[in-house]
Amino acid sequence: MNDLYDRHRAVLPDWLALYYDSPLEITHGEGRHVWDSEGRRYLDFFGGILTTMTAHALPEVTKAVSEQAGRIIHSSTLYLNRPMVELAERIAQLSGIPDARIFFTTSGTEANDTALLLATTHRRSNTILAMRNSYHGRSFSAIGITGNRSWSPSSLSPLQTLYVHGGVRTRGPFAHLSDAEFIAACVEDLRDLLGHTRPPAALIAEPIQGVGGFTSPPDGLYAAFRDVLNEHGILWIADEVQTGWGRTGEHFWGWQAHGRNGPPDIVTFAKGIGNGMSIGGVVARAEIMNCLDANSISTFGGTQITMAAGLANLNHLIEHDLQGNARRVGGLLIERLRAVAAQLPGVREVRGRGLMIGVELARPGTDEADPRAAAAVLEAAREGGLLIGKGGGHSTSALRIAPPLSLTVAEAEEGAAILERALRSAY
Repeated sequence: MNDLYDRHRAVLPDWLALYYDSPLEITHGEGRHVWDSEGRRYLDFFGGILTTMTAHALPEVTKAVSEQAGRIIHSSTLYLNRPMVELAERIAQLSGIPDARIFFTTSGTEANDTALLLATTHRRSNTILAMRNSYHGRSFSAIGITGNRSWSPSSLSPLQTLYVHGGVRTRGPFAHLSDAEFIAACVEDLRDLLGHTRPPAALIAEPIQGVGGFTSPPDGLYAAFRDVLNEHGILWIADEVQTGWGRTGEHFWGWQAHGRNGPPDIVTFAKGIGNGMSIGGVVARAEIMNCLDANSISTFGGTQITMAAGLANLNHLIEHDLQGNARRVGGLLIERLRAVAAQLPGVREVRGRGLMIGVELARPGTDEADPRAAAAVLEAAREGGLLIGKGGGHSTSALRIAPPLSLTVAEAEEGAAILERALRSAY
């Protein structure tokens, strides 16, 4: 393993982060478990950053990929592509967006980049509203709208970005307010902001902020924002890269917790739909998707092998009601972790919904972030046989828990017990 780590460091960028003091090589997986190069088994509560959404080595996906690879793997968007059309039809129907058009990409970053291109072209404006504590990807434009300093290595951007309050309920200047007052204050802030700038193209927002530590506003905030946006013709882009496909349990899309004024103008997706294959994409009303006046293609977006995987994975997800499983098992897991948190002074909050759960840590007796403890818990959980993630934004430290949606009650209890021991070892 040390040899592979040395080789990694010799040829890959320094900024390509690795978890753990002794980095882990994962060699194979099955169900909700993965194995490392030394043969040790782990319960996977992070799923390749929320990407292995249904299960490792899911037979239906493996079969679809194998059969498609035996026919043709790739032909580009210059040719008709049956699997791409079939998956686009399914997603259009599930999106809730009328007269929807789908453009496939290879990642969430590329999906958000495309959404920004569409919004700015349609509105003839390069001003974007984004949320504080947000993360939208690694490209030049996505970094330019990311409201999380840890993931924004450059201040240069092709866009003018204005940041809005509301993505974090329990921190910031409005944290002390009730939910209704919090929403009212954020809406007033948005109105005030719009009085000081040229008309923006769009507001982009994650219904639950992923990299930021699984934070979210009260339900209905973005619907209330929509009242203001509609007055100005400003588009709403819902970044569903991490929240889509039923992960939150209560809804198929995260935006549905804010759906009083209908679906977003644009939805971006990626990660879980491919169950590990590289699929991203954009859903938009036809008038928005078709606003580009020059040719474009996607060499690898929508390639046959990834589309076959996405179709098989989506069918499995729906047929086995994994959204319902996320709601039931995720609810039990959240309550179990909140019971543990009540006994530990370093756990500030357990939040989330479905199988998208954040555990925010703070130095005992204070409201200050505790990155040391977060790193220690991550290591201790691994030693106990559990893989989790971490995140957070301005002055926060959070553990990120996002298992495959097929997680069983027994596995949830097993993972909670390991995490409890890891938390107790840090506090």
